Amino acid sequence: MEAVLAGRGLHKAFAIPSVRRTTVREHLFGLFARPSWERLEVLSGVTFELRAGETLAILGRNGSGKSTLLRILAGIYTADAGEVERQAPITPILELGVGWNPELDAVDNVYLIGAVMGLARREVRAALDEILAFAELERFANLKLQHYSSGMAARLAYSVAFHAVREVLILDEIFAVGDVRFRARCEERYRQLSRQGCSVLLVTHDMRVVRTFCDRALLLEGGRIAAFGGAAAVADAYIEVVGAPPAPPPGRE
Repeated sequence: MEAVLAGRGLHKAFAIPSVRRTTVREHLFGLFARPSWERLEVLSGVTFELRAGETLAILGRNGSGKSTLLRILAGIYTADAGEVERQAPITPILELGVGWNPELDAVDNVYLIGAVMGLARREVRAALDEILAFAELERFANLKLQHYSSGMAARLAYSVAFHAVREVLILDEIFAVGDVRFRARCEERYRQLSRQGCSVLLVTHDMRVVRTFCDRALLLEGGRIAAFGGAAAVADAYIEVVGAPPAPPPGRE
């Protein structure tokens, strides 16, 4: 099958301060010291393909490089080396609440975020009732977002995003948001998108989701690919890794 999204030899590193200051005295004397930095390599030579119509899971413990990889694929970060090949439009659902205006109510925010995600105003207007119903927020449509709980805001964010899906969908822990009923609606919406031929890149820590929804999986460990193949086999490898001590970052002992 044709690849709709691919990473070729992706590398990414960040500079972090190598000196930690915790007291006022250390901060004062630190003003006259030359700053020193440590290079933290987060991704090291990651190569993979997302095929048309498939769901690919990205697995790994916290700090393994999953979020950095998603941000590079979505165009939020630029890789230090390597390249990203995008053959289809992408809808990333990564940062819940980014772009919200807490002074506006839910309806106005739906129009705002819908525009950011590429929906025309008429498309938002036509889908507004369905978006609010999906998030179970009809009663709170005219309530300012600053009065929403984090769970309510998350449901609204995912509901808008699910109506702005392009050919490739990048999801970060979608099935961990909301209560059981909302997660069930998310799963059913995912199935609809999958039947329509949408390709999905999914980060999750839930192995049930991997075994149920994913065709293949990729396991990151210390910024490198530790396993890549069938979803069930990589899920088993992930469970083994989680029970093992952390591996050192690339290039460090």
